[in-house]
Amino acid sequence: MADMTTKSPRPATALRAAPTPRRCRAQSLSRPGPSMASVPWRTHRRGRVVAARSFLPEGFLGAASVACIGTAAFVALRSATDPEKRRQKMASEAGGVEMKSIASYFEGEGFQRWRRIYDDGAEDVNDVQKDIRDGHAQTIEKAVAWLTSGATESIQGTTVCDAGCGTGSLTIPLALKGAKVTASDISSAMVSEAQSRFRTSSANGSQADVTEPTFIATDLESLTGKYDVVTCLDVVIHYPDDKLRDMVGKLSSLAEKKLIISFAPKTPYYSFLKRVGELFPGPSKATRAYLHAEDEVEAMLQQMGWIITRRDMTATKFYFSRILEAVKPT
Repeated sequence: MADMTTKSPRPATALRAAPTPRRCRAQSLSRPGPSMASVPWRTHRRGRVVAARSFLPEGFLGAASVACIGTAAFVALRSATDPEKRRQKMASEAGGVEMKSIASYFEGEGFQRWRRIYDDGAEDVNDVQKDIRDGHAQTIEKAVAWLTSGATESIQGTTVCDAGCGTGSLTIPLALKGAKVTASDISSAMVSEAQSRFRTSSANGSQADVTEPTFIATDLESLTGKYDVVTCLDVVIHYPDDKLRDMVGKLSSLAEKKLIISFAPKTPYYSFLKRVGELFPGPSKATRAYLHAEDEVEAMLQQMGWIITRRDMTATKFYFSRILEAVKPT
């Protein structure tokens, strides 16, 4: 999908300090006008579309109203909802390792939540989750198209490592098209779900040359081997800046021909939206979301010997994701 340049209205400030308590009025966050819910948030002020994941919690837009907050109260709220403190608390509970806390989350509550979101037949999801489902599906479709469309893009027999496979959204269509896929995820529950979905999908098909993917429950850092293609979609969001280079370097070391990666870019505008969401954490908002500067990600890939050949994005109301394709020079 080509980059769009149409400007969308920017959201008006939803929370502002009142001069005195007597003049403070409750302001709805779901009504038209200054409502954040009514703004698609697809462009920044220069008009170029950017991509980012959803950062607002599910309960945020459903709030009937929020009273005006004075400066002192706002500072107290920010301190109480400090994402760094929540991140440190999660890591402490997992022995001081953040990725271990993420693995624990996706074995339990996180697995149940994202299993429903990534299940087209699941009805017990809210409007935000449905929007995220649609956005994720669009990113998957783009990756599949890049790998299978065109006379020179045959996936038959191609070895693929799908790092962070989740419930198999990308693994399954690639395997059904003849790719030899190794699907890994930090969550054993996700891996089991992906394997179950693949077997259901393959049993309903007539492909004679389909090979069941190799499913592995492991963290990205422990992956080994060499693959024609490495894919990593909607995973980088769990890695802070100081871990990003090592993470991209690991993916690079596994790929011999092509690397496809998606991430949430860091811009002042989307950093602001992310912070607003962190002020109102929902009960299932248990992991930290990290944004990354697009030029830095591309620079890393280029320094590792890759050439960026395609860029695209997915932008729905609550899901924004930049996807890149990089190849090794021949």
